[in-house]
Amino acid sequence: MGEDEGSLPGRVAASGPNLAYQRTSTSKRQGELSELAFVYKAASLGFIVAKPYGDNERYDFVVDSGQRLWRVQVKSTSYLHSGSYRVLALRHWRGQTVTYQPSEVDFLVAHVIPEEAWFVLPIRAIGDRPILTLGPSASVPRRPRLWDAYREAWHLFREDGVTEQGLPCL
Repeated sequence: MGEDEGSLPGRVAASGPNLAYQRTSTSKRQGELSELAFVYKAASLGFIVAKPYGDNERYDFVVDSGQRLWRVQVKSTSYLHSGSYRVLALRHWRGQTVTYQPSEVDFLVAHVIPEEAWFVLPIRAIGDRPILTLGPSASVPRRPRLWDAYREAWHLFREDGVTEQGLPCL
């Protein structure tokens, strides 16, 4: 039962791209799956992606644009709250939660799982905001939101994606 004709014995055919996310039971597992999705997405766009050894860095990945290396923290969300998705732009440090700083991370990339949407957010643009409110897809009637310009803004990783002051070029 659950096997397709022509599939290997003991293998069950996937029923859709988000099935794995529907099975997640913990936020850690959800984050791990979003990190894998990030690697696939960034690599498919031509970026080289590296993961630091261990879990001691303040960032999850290094993205090589061909001209520059960027430190990237990946966050994910899957729940719609009052018409928007929320991402915590926080990390734990010595028993406290603190925001990411430009000296530690260059970009926070937020994965909105139900929509397979990505927000590529420069840390300098986020500032000290602990919660990011991200809008649903353009097909949903909505009001303009602060972070809409960063939806699918992968071009910010390119050579001219950020000014020398670290501000986004949109």
